[in-house]
Amino acid sequence: MKKLLGLSLIFALTAMMVSCGPGPNTVDETPVVVDTTPPPPPPPPVDTTPPEPEVRTISEGEFQTVYFDFDKSSIKPNFSGALESNADLMKESMDMIIQIEGHCDERGTVEYNLALGERRAMATRSYLVNLGIAAERIEIISYGKERPAMMGHNEAAWSKNRRTEFRIISQ
Repeated sequence: MKKLLGLSLIFALTAMMVSCGPGPNTVDETPVVVDTTPPPPPPPPVDTTPPEPEVRTISEGEFQTVYFDFDKSSIKPNFSGALESNADLMKESMDMIIQIEGHCDERGTVEYNLALGERRAMATRSYLVNLGIAAERIEIISYGKERPAMMGHNEAAWSKNRRTEFRIISQ
């Protein structure tokens, strides 16, 4: 009898537990939310191509003129910076070929001034070559006293005419 009573008690407890839970016809009324937002677009492709190097065109106006003392063709120390700057411009454009023009003031004969202008152009080219510019990239010409930068018959004009100037032939 005790066994029967124990089994009845177990049966009753089991029945109570089954009747308290949701039945087979119970419907979950929680609404289902569906996300309709489109996914974000993929990131743009990364360009791994190296950028093209900038090509800078150098103008003749960037070159600095070198001036000389009367009847001299040696480079004055105060023009070393100008020539270093000119060499740097040539190093930026390795294909550049320039012409150095030698000029003189009006004093002296045509022949003498042509020779002096050539010596000035050659001294200027030698200085640039010593700074690492290939001699093949530099042509020289002398105009003597035929192309003055400043007209006049005084030291102010003469000092502006004793010079070398730079012309770009190709770059």
